[in-house]
Amino acid sequence: MKNKMKIFWGGIALIVVFLIGTSVYIVNQAEQAIVLQFGRPVRLVQDPGLKLKIPFIQNVIFYDKRLLNLDPPAQEVVLNDKKRLDVDSFTRYQIVDPIKFYKTVRTEQQAQSKLAEIVNSSVRKILGRITLQELLSEKRTKIMNDISSAVKIDATQIGVSVADVRIRRADLPLEVLQAINARMKTEREREAKEFRAQGSQEAQKIRASADKERTIILADAEKQAQIIRGQGDEKAIEIWNNAAGKDVEFFNFYRSLEAYKNSLSDGKSSMILSPDSEFFHFFRKAMK
Repeated sequence: MKNKMKIFWGGIALIVVFLIGTSVYIVNQAEQAIVLQFGRPVRLVQDPGLKLKIPFIQNVIFYDKRLLNLDPPAQEVVLNDKKRLDVDSFTRYQIVDPIKFYKTVRTEQQAQSKLAEIVNSSVRKILGRITLQELLSEKRTKIMNDISSAVKIDATQIGVSVADVRIRRADLPLEVLQAINARMKTEREREAKEFRAQGSQEAQKIRASADKERTIILADAEKQAQIIRGQGDEKAIEIWNNAAGKDVEFFNFYRSLEAYKNSLSDGKSSMILSPDSEFFHFFRKAMK
């Protein structure tokens, strides 16, 4: 009998412990909880501590109440001037209405998916109204504020408060960058060809001018040389004439020596002359 009583009270104790374990839950500092009864929210718990619920009838779900980060993949956006950009953004948000959050998106994973759609839609809508030049100007701050305001309004529909939306990077797509680089390369090659053509043309002008100046200088030099040579020849003739007038016999002797040299110096010339020829006048005198 005693053993049966021990088993009975032991079973009761286990049941009590089990009931207590299923009726108690803990909410920590970084969490907020919703008590559900048959899947319907009946109570919101935001204060940390040990809490109670009805076992088997109620269950609890927890949501983070800290600032959370959303970092969706970069998306391609077409601007108002038809320029395409790969926009990489990030968002910081907080669950401020857990019951609406539960009714609309249920889980944080689904919430991030929905919030990413809201951010991408707002980014496309706002950036689709502006040009690339405006995005790179001082209007950038206002554009960021417009995107953040649009996201904040839409995010309230799922019980979320958006603290900030920022564009981390906005780059041209790879194929656009390649096309721009190819166009810039073609433009630089065209400019280089133009510069080379201009340089070649200028070089030809310089060479033509230099050749012209060279021809003029040589012509002037040749003219001056001929003038000086003529003056020298004239002076030489004058000197020879004066010398010949003073000593006719010496002049005749010199002229004869010049004739001997010019006629016999090449070693190939042959002449048939009489020994009594006037040509050998000075030879005969030298032999006497």
